[in-house]
Amino acid sequence: MAVSNGTRPAGSLPPGLAIIAEADLAEVEQGSFLGGTVGIFSSPSPDRDGDPNEDAAAVIPFDRWSGALVVADGCGGLPNGGQASRVVVDAIAAELGSARENEQPLRLAVIDGIQRANREVAALGAGAGSTVSVITIERGIVRSYHVGDSMVLVTGQRGRIKLQTIAHSPVGYAVESGLLDEDEAIDHVERHIVSNLVGFDDMRIEIGPAIRLAPRDTLVIASDGLSDNMLVGEIVERVRKGSVPDAIDALVGLCRCRMAADQADVPHKPDDLTILLYRPGR
Repeated sequence: MAVSNGTRPAGSLPPGLAIIAEADLAEVEQGSFLGGTVGIFSSPSPDRDGDPNEDAAAVIPFDRWSGALVVADGCGGLPNGGQASRVVVDAIAAELGSARENEQPLRLAVIDGIQRANREVAALGAGAGSTVSVITIERGIVRSYHVGDSMVLVTGQRGRIKLQTIAHSPVGYAVESGLLDEDEAIDHVERHIVSNLVGFDDMRIEIGPAIRLAPRDTLVIASDGLSDNMLVGEIVERVRKGSVPDAIDALVGLCRCRMAADQADVPHKPDDLTILLYRPGR
């Protein structure tokens, strides 16, 4: 796993921590995590003209049986987007490190970390903001915590969706309520609007249900560079089988094709792309 350089907040950080920020990876990074396999890919938008990738991500061990996976997406169009996403993952990592030393629960540490991130991103000033999606894994039980529209998805080997977070956006809520279907939503003119962000006074954390991972389940956490360029069914079909690197490569390949060429009847939105994929051991 690649670990980026940079100043991190004070506090004890977990051993084995991996953080990436402003990354432009040439290939999928892969490693072992909690008895399973984790893979990560991150690259800047193809139309960014040299500007850095504003996504950040982290793989954070907590103890022998538990840890967290994090993806944060600094908001394009707002000041300090890349810095905001890095602040988010750093704050969560620091809180998990402190909780580990003080023998506090992982769940409380994640909430404290997101709240700390909210304060620190707000302190950047000028309206900086970021999304964040966190998955905790504790003895095979996963739970999601998210702010914004970075996706969390858990699917079985046969393609049954066991968990899918709701994007905190007008379009996301319209899909959940049945006012829009997915095909209409992915091309909606207001899809880019996010109504809940880290760094804002009214930030709220949505906590998902506890789900036990089966041996062949696949967990995906990704910035909206994935969900704005692929339908959920397309994502599930590519991640439910094959190796972790091959599954990520399949997602990246199709996303890059769609970002590069605006074609009728298929999604197209150039953006930073970060994908974390995890499979438990058998």
